[in-house]
Formats: sequence, structure tokens, C-alpha cells
Amino acid sequence: MSYDLIVIGTGPGGYVCAIRAAQLGLKVAVVEKRGVHGGTCLNVGCIPSKALLHASELFAEAGHSFAKLGIDVGTPKLDLSAMMGHKDATVKSNVQGIDYLFKKNKIDAHLGAGRIVAPGRVEVAMNDGSGVKTLEAKAIVIATGSDVASLPGIVIDEKTVVSSTGAIALPAVPGKLVVIGAGVIGLELGSVWSRLGASVTVVEYLDRILPGMDGEVAKQFQRMLEKQGFAFKLGRKVTAVTPVEGGATTVTFEPAAGGAAETLEADVVLVAVGRRPYTDGLGLDEVGVARDPRGRVVTDAHYRTSVAGIYAIGDVIVGPMLAHKAEDEGVALAEILAGQAGHVNYDVIPGVVYTMPEVAAVGRTEEDLKAAGIEYRVGKFPFTANGRAKANLSTDGFVKVLADAATDRVLGAHIVGAGAGEMIHEIAVLMEFGGSSEDLARTCHAHPTLSEAVKEAALAVDKRPIHI
Repeated sequence: MSYDLIVIGTGPGGYVCAIRAAQLGLKVAVVEKRGVHGGTCLNVGCIPSKALLHASELFAEAGHSFAKLGIDVGTPKLDLSAMMGHKDATVKSNVQGIDYLFKKNKIDAHLGAGRIVAPGRVEVAMNDGSGVKTLEAKAIVIATGSDVASLPGIVIDEKTVVSSTGAIALPAVPGKLVVIGAGVIGLELGSVWSRLGASVTVVEYLDRILPGMDGEVAKQFQRMLEKQGFAFKLGRKVTAVTPVEGGATTVTFEPAAGGAAETLEADVVLVAVGRRPYTDGLGLDEVGVARDPRGRVVTDAHYRTSVAGIYAIGDVIVGPMLAHKAEDEGVALAEILAGQAGHVNYDVIPGVVYTMPEVAAVGRTEEDLKAAGIEYRVGKFPFTANGRAKANLSTDGFVKVLADAATDRVLGAHIVGAGAGEMIHEIAVLMEFGGSSEDLARTCHAHPTLSEAVKEAALAVDKRPIHI
């Protein structure tokens, strides 16, 4: 079977690339090993975790905030199986949506493990047992995403020692949950189970949470999580995770700089130390596709690999492992293959931590700017001074805008607060157009809204906020 384009992997990068290419008139096929479309994101990542985050947040609100609003519902009762049912239904609906989009755009889907045997040729070991199918195309896109990373000596059984996959499907609320890793995934899933009643301790090798995010944001956010009941063991190196009698597990760790070992007992241990590019079984070495020391496929600015006709996007290449980054790369590559000028602005890719409060960021951090020697100005505004936040009982957090000291161009923005993941996008649009903090400050914002805090932070860059 012959095509213009074969996409291996139907996660956010792969399925979006396939759809955009089909819209542009290319004959497209996709290959998916999982058996269902959507990749990690839709099946065991972004979508199911957000379903649980939303449900658990409402559960926590009912138990802690409703009474303050004059709503007496008593003590809420958790029906974990129903909550998991909501999660599963959400996943199913999203996956079915991709099936529909493939049919709508006349994309052929081949369910099986794909292997590149030569430039322009892919062999698929079909999941249905019908054998190996050979597909040919002018271009092949590797969009196989990433897989869970672990630590040496730790065995993930998805029962008592779990990855993110097991953490979204626990059969009961653990009494004690130890999370190894204070990144986005660990804090989000830790939040879910903390809200539902677990005692959560986070063990992190670095001396801070959320590596890569603005330092002030990380510090303030850690305090908020501690108020919610999180305990943190920072600057600690995990040396062993050992099962003990009765189904519990002991986590042993020591100061990263050296020192006496400590132990924690847990009912469940979540290993959330990052992800690795997934290229297993693709035949990349045999066909000569180069990878870097971290296992990522090496590409140029147009997503071309070291082998003509083979391209790569998403988590398997350099850059943040974010679904929306992969989607934008998929669109850009499809447009390039169709003769257009596809492009991704890597300086304006927002990132969000979907806890409560949320944490959202786009562009540079203060640490980035200092390291680059760029003079900048800072504008900050707290949600404690925002009328809508007071009415909503969501005054935790602040907005922080970083602007070039000479040109006033906005170089980065950081928000901690309810709805931060939605609010960050007006700043992203502003940055796409090279806008200044003055542009943002002079844009009329509806009152009362949480977004007014964004305007006030922009005003604060010039030391003229109104409400503080």
C-alpha cells in the first residue's frame, strides 16, 4: 500500500500531523501500536489525570469551602469507582473523537507495531494477528512519544510501586503516598490523592520543586502545597524502594550531598522522575537514524532526521515533552511537506501545572534572563487584591510579568492561581505579536474577572498598579 505520508504514533503530535496533512491533500496512513488512538496523553496521561484533578478538586471544595459560601451538604462521601468511571468515560469519548476525525479526513489507520525497514517503507506487525503488512510512502514521520522513566533498582509493578499509569487507576485511596519526583506529574497526581485523603510526601533530588520553572513561583507554590498537607523531602537521593510484609513499601533516601539515610513507609509509591523518548522496535539504528546521548531523534529545523524522507516530532525530539508542543510541530511538518512554510515559535510555548491553584508559565524565567545578561523589569500582582478572587475564595497566588528594560517587550509571564492555565494565553498571544507590558496594561479587561490581575501585573511593570 502506497501513501504520501505515514505517521507512526497517534498521540497528539501524530494524529494532528496526519489530519493537517490530509487537509492539505496528502494521502495519509497512521500506524498505532497501542491499539487505540490518542497516545499517552489521551489514554493514560493528560486527559485522565485532568478528569481526576477536576473531580477531586470538587470533592475537596465540597468538604472545605461550601460551608463558607452558605452551602450545607454535610461531609461529602467518596465513591472512587464512580470517579474512576468518569475518568474512563472521558478517555473513551476523546479516543472515539480521533477515530471520527481519521474517518472524516480519509486517513487509513493500521493498528500494530510499526518498524522502518528502509527509507519510504514501514512494516506493521498487525495487532489482530493477520501478519505483517508493508506500507510505502514518500515521507515517514516518527511520532512515537515518550515512556515512563524510572530509577536504577526500582521495579514498577503498577500496584504498590506505580508510574503515572498506575497512579490514575488505584483501587483505593492509599493511607500514605510517597511521590518520588517534584515535577509536574508528581505534584498533580499527588494532589489528586491528597484531596481524597492520602498523606502525601514528596521526595526530590533537587533542592526545589518544579525544576525549570521560575524560582520565586516554585518557592511560593511549595508553601501553598504544604498548607494543603504535602510534606517535602528536598535535596534527597532515593537509594531503594523495598516491599515489606503486609503490602507496604519502604522508601530509603539520603541527602543528595551525602549523609545519613532515612526511610519512609508507604502504602503506594509513585515514581515520577520524568519520561524518556520512546523509540523501541522502530529499527532506527538499522536504517541509520541518528539519536543524541539522551536517546532523542536528532532533527534539523524542518524536523528532518539524518535519513532522507524520515522525520520526527514531539517527545522523541529535543524540547519540552508537552502535548501542545507536539501538536504544533505536527502542523508545521505537515505544512512543510505540502510545500508551505510551517513554523513553531519555541519561545512562546506555555506550560501548566493543573493543581489548585494552577501554575502557568510562558517565555523566560527570571533565572533565564539573569543568566543571559538581559536587563528586565518585573510587575507582580496578588490575587488577594482581586475582587473576583475574593468572591470565589481563590485568593492564593499572583501574576508576574517580565519585560525587557529597554524595549518593554514582554519576555515571560508566570501565574499561580485559580484558572492560571486559561489566563496565560492572553500573554502568549501578546508575546507572539511582540507586544509590550504597556500594550497589556492598556487593554481593557472586563470587571470583575481574575484576568484583571494580569492587567494589574502589567501596570506594575511601570510601578503604577491601581489596586495595591
